[in-house]
Amino acid sequence: MALALYRKYRPQTFAEVVGQEHVTEPLINAIRAGRLNHAYLFSGPRGCGKTSSARILARSLNCAQGPTPEPCGECRSCKALAADGHGSVDVIEIDAASHGGVDDARELRERAVFAPVDSRFKIYIIDEAHMVTAAGFNALLKLVEEPPEYVLFIFATTEPDKVLPTIRSRTHHYPFRLIAPPAMRDLCRRLCDEEGAIVADDVLPLVVRAGGGSARDTLSVLDQLIAGAGPEGVTYERAAALLGVTDAGLLDEMCEAFAAADGRAVMEVVERVVEGGHDPRRFAGDLLERLRDLIVLHQVPDAGTTGLVDAPTDQLAKMTSQATRMGTSTLTRMAEVIAAGLAGMRGATAPRLLLELACVRAILPGSDESMAGLTQRLETLEQRAAGAAFAAPVRDLPVSSGPPAAARAALAKAAEPAPVEEAAAPAAVPPWEDEVEQAKPAAAAPEPVAAAPAPAPADDWADAEPFPATESAYTPPADAGGVTAASIRRQWDRIMMAVKDKKRTTAALLQDATIADATDNEVVLAFKHAFHAENLQKEPAYGIVVGVFNEVLGGSWKIRCEVGEAGSLPKAATGPAPSPAPSRPAPAAAPSASPQAAPARQATAPAAESFEEPPADDFDEPSADDPVAPGGFGTSEEQAVKLLTTAFSAKQIA
Repeated sequence: MALALYRKYRPQTFAEVVGQEHVTEPLINAIRAGRLNHAYLFSGPRGCGKTSSARILARSLNCAQGPTPEPCGECRSCKALAADGHGSVDVIEIDAASHGGVDDARELRERAVFAPVDSRFKIYIIDEAHMVTAAGFNALLKLVEEPPEYVLFIFATTEPDKVLPTIRSRTHHYPFRLIAPPAMRDLCRRLCDEEGAIVADDVLPLVVRAGGGSARDTLSVLDQLIAGAGPEGVTYERAAALLGVTDAGLLDEMCEAFAAADGRAVMEVVERVVEGGHDPRRFAGDLLERLRDLIVLHQVPDAGTTGLVDAPTDQLAKMTSQATRMGTSTLTRMAEVIAAGLAGMRGATAPRLLLELACVRAILPGSDESMAGLTQRLETLEQRAAGAAFAAPVRDLPVSSGPPAAARAALAKAAEPAPVEEAAAPAAVPPWEDEVEQAKPAAAAPEPVAAAPAPAPADDWADAEPFPATESAYTPPADAGGVTAASIRRQWDRIMMAVKDKKRTTAALLQDATIADATDNEVVLAFKHAFHAENLQKEPAYGIVVGVFNEVLGGSWKIRCEVGEAGSLPKAATGPAPSPAPSRPAPAAAPSASPQAAPARQATAPAAESFEEPPADDFDEPSADDPVAPGGFGTSEEQAVKLLTTAFSAKQIA
């Protein structure tokens, strides 16, 4: 019968104890200085090295070359106290769980007065010391307080608060701690190499997490996986199924669905969790831990190298991409919702229903009237406004220095009212109305609502290309039953790795992308920043991405890039781009101005070709609820973009 790993590789010296340097170093210094105490108290969680350290201390004190912090391992005492040794009569280990009564304490007290048989010290190692009764501790009190010079006590316990305070005050207390994941992972890898076992790199984080920081529990799990491994070694699928943890692929799909606010994908993932036989409570706990890792990665980008997040390198790349697409407020609220759902699953008869409700609430911040829901909605609106503010200028304006300067000049000129109008109009007229009124043709003077373009100024904008029209609103195509957005999200990691192999700059552009929708031959990518969307549609980036999609998904694909959140793109019919936007029509309040103002305004504009008046609903008039500046301009960025479009179009048509 093979020896268990935690017994076979039990540390024999203080240098071999992993993750307890705050205990081993003071003990080594005390042994070297000869300042030994007659009683020690080792406390800490189970399996962290308390009993092993007590045995090492006993070997160090009774070694023929000692007391020394490095036992020789050759003398009779060291061989007797080794992991495979037969034990020593001068080192007595007592299990207080079964020998903690007052009679056992009296027997120990009677035997302690005899000198050691073959060693320097007679050492009593009392394990699970918190199980000793109060009467037993009282019986040992005088002996522990003033023992013979050759007697030494070492108490080991997981609950130091239950040790009698009078006993605890007479000991040197050394608290042990749980072993950090990086140190535990290195220990597991070293033991696997010594055993000659083939263990995948992504299996070790599962083993470390299952052990919970306990060396004994972690090595027991690793021993079980190695014992049940096949010729290919310990694979991730085998380890995940045996340990009952959630597959990382399911967590990735759920996080992708959260990022895209895709309710259908969320329900599909929950269905796969249940069909796969996973416990909804366990899945909710693993999902909560994944959201915690995403929050840490969003705040600390190098958390993977500093040990704050324990995950393989390829998994860290996926998680970093997910954390970038979801803001801090979104991740925080989702974690709070999942945590509340997990708490409600305890003792529930329908845990799947509670899991579905929690996941749907996580992607619907509008249903939450708390501050967390409001913060998430504000964060989403800010990201959407940032993308919309830069979408039109970046995508539509020619790449030159002239148009922006001309745009500012046109906006400033449009904001200056004419002196004649000031004298003629009894009421204040917004500047943008002056621009429209100046654009009216002379033949349409009786019609105050008719509009004509104003003459173009002789500046650098006169020779520029016509201002292109804004694209029509995007409508996600209906699912054709073939490749879906969810299926592409499952292949997204392969796509990213393939693009990265071809060109890293193109892969950097895709980090901001989210799969919005897909048909049999077209994929729609949603971007938060228009800069990324614009550059991805240029060569060679577009050709690289299309080629990778063809290789990974098969067939012939086209890519469409849109700016905005994947779950909030407008549901409008797709079609060709509209004609260049004409000037903005005058509001209804314009005819109420003085009749003498119209001829004065018409006199300032020469005759020009009339153009077709656009429908009145092409532009949204500011409502009473919209905040409007004193000059008549809306404060939103959307109204500013529309005003620029109006001014440019009016001048180009002229």
